[in-house]
Amino acid sequence: MRVPALIAAGVALLLALMGSMFVVNAGHSAMIFRLGTVVRSDLGPGLHFKWPLIESQRVFDLRLKILPAEPERYLTADKLDVSVDFFAVGQIKDMRRFFQATGGDESVAAERLAPIIRDSLRNEINSLKLLDVVKGDREAVIGKQLVAINKGAATLGVQIKDIRIKRIDLPQDSNVLASVYNQMKSQRLQVASQLRAEGFELAQAIRATADRDKTVILAEAERDAQRSRGEGDAEATRIYGIAANKDPAFFAFQRSLESYRKSFADGQSVIVLDRDDPFLQYLKSDR
Repeated sequence: MRVPALIAAGVALLLALMGSMFVVNAGHSAMIFRLGTVVRSDLGPGLHFKWPLIESQRVFDLRLKILPAEPERYLTADKLDVSVDFFAVGQIKDMRRFFQATGGDESVAAERLAPIIRDSLRNEINSLKLLDVVKGDREAVIGKQLVAINKGAATLGVQIKDIRIKRIDLPQDSNVLASVYNQMKSQRLQVASQLRAEGFELAQAIRATADRDKTVILAEAERDAQRSRGEGDAEATRIYGIAANKDPAFFAFQRSLESYRKSFADGQSVIVLDRDDPFLQYLKSDR
């Protein structure tokens, strides 16, 4: 009789031990309830223990979640009706308050958040004209109201990280649509004209700089060329002088040959000189 009792006691102890342990996964947090009353909260990821039978746990997902909403119709500052489709991204920030406000039901939180977000968007869109709503910075439209939205969301223990507008449907009146498109086209043309003017001005400045650099470079190149030619002529004169001093007769003969070559370079030149002209001294025959 003692062995079955020990086995039964062992099994009961094992079940009690298993019932006293639970695991919280990453991105989640847990609360411990004792007979319906919260005794511990904000238990992070890992292995945790509780008293079996008298305590229970509730695990909450703290990761970012998308809170969908139905498209809402708003009236712009110029009294035109638009339909705005949006969604919010949020997460649980205060687990105790979230449980107290919603009973831990995320769908209840989404239902209570929806009117808060819709009313805040209405305040912003009501102050804007249709064209500004359509073509404006949607993040800026949302950003102005995000602080106010989170004040309301804080009462539910939730924080809204971002709100994104998925789609804006314009009024179906063709005249209104044409007016909006024409205004958008006009503004795009103004931007294009401004960009072209800025581009032309920049191009002119670049061309002026390039022309100035070209003039400076050519002037410096001509200066360096004149210096090089002068130095070359001086070096040539020096060499000629050395050669003339070493053998004046040969130097004279060489210079005369160069003169003949230049004078008759085209093969058709005619020179009329006196037969005793010194220019012809090397063309005369000794015989």
